[in-house]
Amino acid sequence: MKHESSPPLLHHHLRYSSRRISSLAKPVVYFLCLLLAYSLGYLSSSTRNNNNNINNDKLPPAVHVNAVVCRTANTVISSGFTEADHNNFGAVCGEAVPPQDVRSKIMERVFKGTSPWENFPPPHVDNFLRKKWVKGWGSKGAVFENLIRRVRPKTIIEVGTFLGASALHMVDLTRKLGLDDTQIICIDDFRGWPGFSDHPRMKDMKMVNGDVLLMYQFMQNVVQANATESVVYMPFSSGSALEKLCEWGVFGELIEVDAGHDFHSAWSDINRAFKLLKPGSEGGVIFGHDYFTAADNRGVRRAVNLFARVYNLTVQIDGQHWVFHIANRL
Repeated sequence: MKHESSPPLLHHHLRYSSRRISSLAKPVVYFLCLLLAYSLGYLSSSTRNNNNNINNDKLPPAVHVNAVVCRTANTVISSGFTEADHNNFGAVCGEAVPPQDVRSKIMERVFKGTSPWENFPPPHVDNFLRKKWVKGWGSKGAVFENLIRRVRPKTIIEVGTFLGASALHMVDLTRKLGLDDTQIICIDDFRGWPGFSDHPRMKDMKMVNGDVLLMYQFMQNVVQANATESVVYMPFSSGSALEKLCEWGVFGELIEVDAGHDFHSAWSDINRAFKLLKPGSEGGVIFGHDYFTAADNRGVRRAVNLFARVYNLTVQIDGQHWVFHIANRL
């Protein structure tokens, strides 16, 4: 039988449909391939997890974040930690400022060139301040005169000032020894500590809008001692103030560290103070209180002893104070 050919219109329709199906097939096939790959990956992962937990009734507990941190820390310590890291405090000190320019440097950088004693006291605290109220701990020990006589410093840095008892004692000593140009830099945030107003010796402290007025009473004490030209202060935390003195190139021949009494505070302050000893062959002295007092609570003493071990120094004792004589500080 003779095969009858398709009508021309039907033939054209079949060819058009074939081309349309062909054009749609590619994205469909592509999508199916992606779906198949995802399914295989999922099944493979599930099989692996099931095999790992085949003997467990439930999934293993999640690893605590502290365990992850500990593993990371242990890796870092084992790969790159050295004993020098714990006394590396980073800041690079600037070129040394001449002693006669130390006061103006701090006035410029901290008080924008204006003396903080100008128009003192401000009206809102005037009625709350005592004419003179100087209190402290170990502020008149023999160590102060012993060291000032020996070092004859042009710049003294005091870390931890409170109401200025030891700073004003050092002003008296420098005057007595003819060191009239000696500048004393007092560092304190003048906030006390939580609960310090409950201390038997501090219950009379006034408070204005949450401010315990320590800084203003300190300033009042300096005014009454006629020492405003010998004392300049930085009302910041010891760490931030010492770092800035380093950057500005403000060094001292005699540095007293008597701020925080816990180990970490004392350790940080001593290391930062060490960087501020005046460069040169004569070196200088770092000293501080609470080496032999109940307030130490093994914090200050531990920090001092560790510092001595790291730098191969000898801890000298003067009453309740510790002393480091450091020569050739270059």
